[in-house]
Amino acid sequence: MELRDIEIFLTLAEELHFGRTAERLHVSPARISQAIKKQERTLGAALFERTSRQVSLTPAGRRFRDDLLPGYRRIQEAIAKATAAGHGITGTLRVGFSAAWCGNLIVKAADVFNARHPGCDVRIQELPLNDGFALLRARELDLQLTELPAGEPDVITGPTVFSTPRALVVPAGHPFAARSSVSLEDLADVRLITVIGPPRYWLDFHLPSHTPAGRPIPRGPATVAWQEVLSLVGAGKGVCPTSALAADYYSRPDLAFVPFRDAPPIDYALLWPPTGQTPKVSAFVQTLLTVAGRHG
Repeated sequence: MELRDIEIFLTLAEELHFGRTAERLHVSPARISQAIKKQERTLGAALFERTSRQVSLTPAGRRFRDDLLPGYRRIQEAIAKATAAGHGITGTLRVGFSAAWCGNLIVKAADVFNARHPGCDVRIQELPLNDGFALLRARELDLQLTELPAGEPDVITGPTVFSTPRALVVPAGHPFAARSSVSLEDLADVRLITVIGPPRYWLDFHLPSHTPAGRPIPRGPATVAWQEVLSLVGAGKGVCPTSALAADYYSRPDLAFVPFRDAPPIDYALLWPPTGQTPKVSAFVQTLLTVAGRHG
């Protein structure tokens, strides 16, 4: 089995979607399907279960993925090291993050990256909530890890690093705080704290104006900073959707984080300028993906 075939299998095992896998690898869905069928014939075992609605790994597929991943990551690391040696990865790499959990992962990746490339200094900076693309556009950052969607024509969306379920942060004394979960339809019965500045498509996904059934969602105060969002929620001025990971990073006695049972997850991806895929950026991307895999 060639390295490209291994890459196709592992990418499909991560995405569980032929279209997204093809998009990431810049090939057609038919090419992905042909490669998987060839692998299954060679191995004599089905690796994926396919229905009209979903793709999932078979037990044999899960074992194959778990056996391949360590070796594939070592190959990626070896390629990154060889690239660094050939191109001289030095200077400064400026990396941004949009949430504390993204920053935590970037710090871990930076430690690994610095050990491999001691001549390159990684500087890490938090992104403003109200304009998550400003620093990238101003070339004050080389790379950032942020939540999707990111439909900007002058920004390249790289690989998705991880996804998280969503939760609703509410005042600790709110009736929703006693629930085990909430629905997107419940947003019609509360006031939503909103953010000033992000593009409309971003707001529609994270802070929608209507429920899936079309009911309007009342608006509460608007702000430009995450800590202000939490303070407004704690003061009883409204509620706000966020990542479920926020409960681990922003726990406060005046707040409660209630999981959504029907909201789509939040994907976090790497972004860079159109001309920004330099050897330094490519090497850090590979390091970050490896570190993210090790930490689940």
